[in-house]
Amino acid sequence: MPELTFEQMLEESIKTIRNGEVVEGTVIDVKENEIILNIGYKSDGILTKQEYSNDPSVDLREVAKEGDKMDVKVLKVNDGEGQVLLTYKRLVAEKGNEKIREAFENNEVLKAPVTQILNGGLGVEIEGARVFIPASLVSDSYERDLSKYKDQEIEFIITEFNPRRNRIIGNRKQIVMDEKKELREKVLAELKVGDVTEGTVKNVTHFGAFIDLGGVDGLLHISEMSWGRVDNPKKLFSVGDKVKVLVKEINEDKIALSLKFPESNPWADASEKFAVGTITKGVVARMTDFGAFVELTPGVDALLHVSQISRAHVDKPADVLKIGQEVEVRIVDFNEADHKISLSMKALENSSEEETSEE
Repeated sequence: MPELTFEQMLEESIKTIRNGEVVEGTVIDVKENEIILNIGYKSDGILTKQEYSNDPSVDLREVAKEGDKMDVKVLKVNDGEGQVLLTYKRLVAEKGNEKIREAFENNEVLKAPVTQILNGGLGVEIEGARVFIPASLVSDSYERDLSKYKDQEIEFIITEFNPRRNRIIGNRKQIVMDEKKELREKVLAELKVGDVTEGTVKNVTHFGAFIDLGGVDGLLHISEMSWGRVDNPKKLFSVGDKVKVLVKEINEDKIALSLKFPESNPWADASEKFAVGTITKGVVARMTDFGAFVELTPGVDALLHVSQISRAHVDKPADVLKIGQEVEVRIVDFNEADHKISLSMKALENSSEEETSEE
């Protein structure tokens, strides 16, 4: 058997490599934009900045140093100049894709930072593998401005996995909906009629305000905002206001709230303050053809019938009274059960005339 020459022995001692092969290399030099590695081949391997990371701001001198060991993938054995082109980010992405594939098959929740704000959605990375989350799947309601998610770590599930077509789609909306459902069920399980709790005004309409009770919304109807009359809820509440409310009724997932706390009920001592025969003052709150409703105190309205306005004939209350006018009246009837009080101004005229005649 003929003896091998030195060159032949050297050639046999150097391993062969193929495109796509994963090899271990030792860093022998680091520059700002490339890392040079000894991969046990006749030529050194070149790892460029673009093939190290997707982050254009990365400085290779800060992430690698001479003597470091690292696994890389061969992109091209000969780039035309006898050099071996390597990639690190694609090898990492393959591992990331494998993790994503497992999460997709097992419906597992993933967590990763948002690396890009894109047209129509968010870009996140799982160990170098990119995932796109469309704007419609970012939250349970459409969000026009997605910039607040930049660099924020978010949870999501994978709803489409097709790396060959570069389609890996994430869904955060489902996570948000599931969390809200769980929180809503927890709040509803703990909340009881009669509880006093604090909430945040979420929305204000002409008929009431929706209050966020920490995972579930309750309606504070305009009729429950005060013992007195409320014409416009927007004059009392603004979105974001903190308010303590009374849980009045719970019907499955619908919650009715109130600000009519029992201890502040103006009817509690009304029988004493407005006993029959009592002379008091009130303000005309509203009028109809048959009479005027006079507010004796916030939450206590009484009827001044048109026939009780004056001894003289009055066709309509509006002929002699106006909204906001203060009037002196006598209590002529008190029905505590129905919260009804009847008033008379005519009775005071009679009293005044009797006093004058006696004099």
